[in-house]
Amino acid sequence: MNTVQALLSNKAITVPALAWFIAQFIKVVSVIVRDKKIDFTRFVGSGGMPSSHSSFIVSLTTVVGKNRGWDSIEFGIAVAVALIVMYDAAGVRRAAGKQAKVLNKLIFSHHDKAHFDEKLKELLGHSPLEVVMGAILGIFMGIMLG
Repeated sequence: MNTVQALLSNKAITVPALAWFIAQFIKVVSVIVRDKKIDFTRFVGSGGMPSSHSSFIVSLTTVVGKNRGWDSIEFGIAVAVALIVMYDAAGVRRAAGKQAKVLNKLIFSHHDKAHFDEKLKELLGHSPLEVVMGAILGIFMGIMLG
């Protein structure tokens, strides 16, 4: 079996990639419905509903559990990594986004904006609901396709 075929048949790679794609696709569709415009940057952007980070890592965790066993060391490691990723998405990155919003208000409220070319990115993290919805998508994908 060649390398490309081996990678494409590895469910620990393909299922999380598909879960990530579906989560990002949902974000694009929601912008179309909500704002009546197409914004393909949502395919690669962070933040928003559902969390693609959560869907990716939880689908991987589910695939590992299904294939290696729910009592395996590999599943335990995957759960630990998933919890860290989801904590980071809803905690650290969300806080950084809130700080960026405040800094943007401070910077761009002054008349002398010559030193700043662009705003700081504000949509970095996720609300707990966005993380949970991403996790649910990941579990679903892992169970159905893993």
